[in-house]
Amino acid sequence: MTVQDVRAFNRFYTGLIGALDYGRHLYAPYTLTESRVLYELAQVPHLDAVELRTRLDLDAGYLSRILNKFEDAGLIERGPSASDPRRRRVRLTARGREAAGLLDERARDTVGALLDTVAPADRPRLAEAMRTIRDILGPSAGGQRTGPGEAVLREPHPGDLGWIVQRNAALYATEYGWNADYEGLVARIVADFAEDHDPHLERVWIAEEDGRPVGCVMCVRDEAPGTARLRLLLVEPEARGHGIGDRLVRAVIDFARGAGYRELVLWTNDVLTGARRIYQRHGFTLVTEKPHRSFGKDLLGQDWRLHLHTPSE
Repeated sequence: MTVQDVRAFNRFYTGLIGALDYGRHLYAPYTLTESRVLYELAQVPHLDAVELRTRLDLDAGYLSRILNKFEDAGLIERGPSASDPRRRRVRLTARGREAAGLLDERARDTVGALLDTVAPADRPRLAEAMRTIRDILGPSAGGQRTGPGEAVLREPHPGDLGWIVQRNAALYATEYGWNADYEGLVARIVADFAEDHDPHLERVWIAEEDGRPVGCVMCVRDEAPGTARLRLLLVEPEARGHGIGDRLVRAVIDFARGAGYRELVLWTNDVLTGARRIYQRHGFTLVTEKPHRSFGKDLLGQDWRLHLHTPSE
């Protein structure tokens, strides 16, 4: 490979990205950098301004002007950081999440239109080529892993639903000693979704890092009217501590609110301390507790609930 090979690919890729945004409507009414800021803020409940600047490699003054603009427009709110009072915490408002969601929807539609031009038989080869470029030019080229910025939340691909069943069964057996009854429960939940679900009201997210799944969560309709249920939150052990669980839960909350649900509920067990901390951070409250014998263990089941405020409330 020569320098000219890299430059030729760069010209091609730059031209392709420009063609995707023909007419410059993809990021409107924001600039590309402003859109990147909105995207990063949408991935986690909140970020310190310093963390945001580091992730995006932005000049402090430039980022400050963007955040001032966003705050004036009601897209963000700022306050003291819980971990360091000297820092400023930044998080999206409901209006900000709506703006970020619109940008994400446009990007999905645009890239989807591009993929429609690729023959199905060529898509695995294209994905593998992209992973190869990231693997070779990422860390070895001086790049940094940015934790939650590295993970992508996406819809499930063929085989991912089976992965959800397999990884839930294996992880809970290893970490908590649960037997095959739990695998049967997960398999039924996943099968029910695969066979009959409304994509406007129910959804699955896969967290992908370095081209492989490292987490998942589901949002499905509950029996109670106006209520959605969060199910099967999982993050692989090596991917924990990067905020992926928070991002998955936030994705469910935003989706449920956008779908018009009034409440979001979930059932878990008290031994799942890491997951419970995530739920608490996002405003879920414990409603009831009940001991039960399941999956070969004596457990304390817990029901948690989150009221989904609408913008008018």
